[in-house]
Amino acid sequence: MRDAIYAFPDPANEPVKTYLKGSPEREALEKELKRQSSIEIEIPLIIGGKEVRTGNTGKVVMPHDHHHVLATYHKAGPAEVRMAIDAAMAAHKQWSETDWTVRAAILMKAAELISTKYRALMNAATMLGQSKNFYQAEIDSTCELIDFLRYNAHFASEIYGFQPKSAKGQINTVEYRALEGFVFALTPFNFTSIASNLNMSPVLMGNVTVWKPSTTAILSNYYLMQIYKEAGLPDGVVNFIPGQGSVIGKEIFASKHLAGVHFTGSSATFNTLWRQVGENIDNYVNYPRLVGETGGKDFIFVTPTAVAEDVATAAFCGAFEFQGQKCSAASRMYIPKSLWPKVLEGMKAFAAEAKMGDVCDPDNFINAVIDEVSFDNIAANIEYARKSPDAEIVIGGGCDKSKGYFVEPTVIVTTDPHFKTIEEEIFGPVLTVYVYEDAEMDKAVELCDTTSPYGLTGAVFGQDRMMVQAVADKLRYAAGNFYINDKPTGAVVGLQPFGGSRKSGTNDKAGGEFNLIRWAIPRAIKETLVPARGYKYPYMK
Repeated sequence: MRDAIYAFPDPANEPVKTYLKGSPEREALEKELKRQSSIEIEIPLIIGGKEVRTGNTGKVVMPHDHHHVLATYHKAGPAEVRMAIDAAMAAHKQWSETDWTVRAAILMKAAELISTKYRALMNAATMLGQSKNFYQAEIDSTCELIDFLRYNAHFASEIYGFQPKSAKGQINTVEYRALEGFVFALTPFNFTSIASNLNMSPVLMGNVTVWKPSTTAILSNYYLMQIYKEAGLPDGVVNFIPGQGSVIGKEIFASKHLAGVHFTGSSATFNTLWRQVGENIDNYVNYPRLVGETGGKDFIFVTPTAVAEDVATAAFCGAFEFQGQKCSAASRMYIPKSLWPKVLEGMKAFAAEAKMGDVCDPDNFINAVIDEVSFDNIAANIEYARKSPDAEIVIGGGCDKSKGYFVEPTVIVTTDPHFKTIEEEIFGPVLTVYVYEDAEMDKAVELCDTTSPYGLTGAVFGQDRMMVQAVADKLRYAAGNFYINDKPTGAVVGLQPFGGSRKSGTNDKAGGEFNLIRWAIPRAIKETLVPARGYKYPYMK
């Protein structure tokens, strides 16, 4: 390919399979669910392509049946973290100098393997290990993951193809170099696709990574490592080190070779990472790139001209799909008094019909939250609202962790626009509603804009398009991904690049060119065809 100019074309998004009863994909997935449910595997660290077992282990369990162990995983200690850094740096030169089309071809092969050979494997691992139902797993661990891999190859084509003009007597080019060091990928539990992308977007641009997966997503992430290897990714380009964040972070941030951090998680954790980089700034070869997508308190703002049925559907799905454990999930809603009774009626009907339980039962819309810490935090917030004179639980409120970490879809109505659950991130199936007087919409918009420190996603509903636009203009900085007459979740790679600002992160927009360019250091090169001779300006001759 070195003697060809090649650009990966703009791809189509991976089609979402339906999993109808009797379909080939349904039969394959149900078979794989049974297989993975019947075994317990051992998950080692993978450093420089080699399996490493430390003997310091933890368990991977099903959130919806926390007595069921899926795997035992080994935890990295300080020595293994240093080994991973050394392995990454050893792989850096060859990988960074590999033709970018070869790097892209490896990612494209990984996408094809997941689309075909390993679709059931990845979906089943995500369902069992992260408690996602058939649809939520399909749109995440196959479709979005594949889209990231394919679209990033296309976006890289555009980046590498951007070159400056050349004037008479000179040739100007830009070389897009990999970062000089390694990237630390710190990945979340809630999206297998994000875990992949936090590694593979830097990798595509010639970088090497040290990967700390979330302890509650290790199963699917481990299978990803195996798929990368089968796709042809060289040893040491990605190094997989599960373990305790504080232990791993201490070694990572002490290394002079840290070149970047690619992160999705809480704002508090990202703040800690940023401080650690600052404390070690004199030690680094370069200023590390810090790219993070963090917390959110995502909103739905309903104008008086909205259609109640539309709002009820968007609020229920936006707040409760995957148990509200999406960075983009609706967790607060501002609604006019005139519409609230009908919207509440619609949401109650959905709640009465939606079933909750094991992910292997396709009738279950709601599954378990990820672990006991999350369960206890959500339950405490619900109990706080239950006891408060300023709030009323109008839907759900039930919590049970005897077998799995189950929390009912819960709607809280508050008379206090600064109530705890309308201000603070909960990351669970809890939606807090503030009902405003129709004539006081402007005040409600101001509350929506100023109540939360976050700026990730938000939505506005209304049939009066001019009114909707006025609200959207006032909420310009309240959300990095903004929706009109739709729920604030479901961004699609290549269509709606995702990310927010304020306390929601650096807004580098995963799923677009913006993110990829952060993982390259441009070098402008000017070649003079006939060098000048002499020092005098023309008018001096």
